[in-house]
Amino acid sequence: MISASLVKELRDRTGVGMMECKKALTEANGDINKAADILRERGLANAAKKSGRIAAEGLVGSYIHGEGRIGVLIEVNIETDFAAKNVDFQAFVKDMAMQVAASKPEYVRREEISPEILEKEKSILRAQALNEGKPEHVVDKMIEGRIEKYYKQVCLLDQPFIKDPDLSVQDVTNNLISKIGENITIRRFARYEMGEGLEKREENFAEEVAKQMK
Repeated sequence: MISASLVKELRDRTGVGMMECKKALTEANGDINKAADILRERGLANAAKKSGRIAAEGLVGSYIHGEGRIGVLIEVNIETDFAAKNVDFQAFVKDMAMQVAASKPEYVRREEISPEILEKEKSILRAQALNEGKPEHVVDKMIEGRIEKYYKQVCLLDQPFIKDPDLSVQDVTNNLISKIGENITIRRFARYEMGEGLEKREENFAEEVAKQMK
């Protein structure tokens, strides 16, 4: 027998509907970690099915941090104007604006990185590996792993979600797609930081934003 409290705990962790959580827990024989993996796999499958559908409605969200020190505008699209009014979708847009403020991505997705920039980054990583004394035959494999870390730094969808670092932003997006039943696309964002490019003292803005999100 799957208890209501266990279903609620899984729902709070994943954001997926109660019925889907109960099904996953039943399938996992009450193992909440296994159930969470099942829901993630289903979310990926559902998101893949919906990814080709046009999402032309949505919201432009904003976030201002620290008395005007950081400002973000972000456009998140969904299929219908009705779904754009969904409270979970609106909360997601706000979270994404705060994510951009805290984590400073340069791109939405890795496909936006030009081949020239990617090759330059690989060249730098190769030089670093060779300078560390790594043998040639393992350097290429090392570069693959380090490029994945690079994606997690500069691509919004690859970044660990600031509210739950065990999930990527893409995971959170897929979970919401599964929950709402419509395709959701983060289209673009702009991030402004007061005095950016000017000499100034260092501050940990990511920690400040993370505190506000809790």
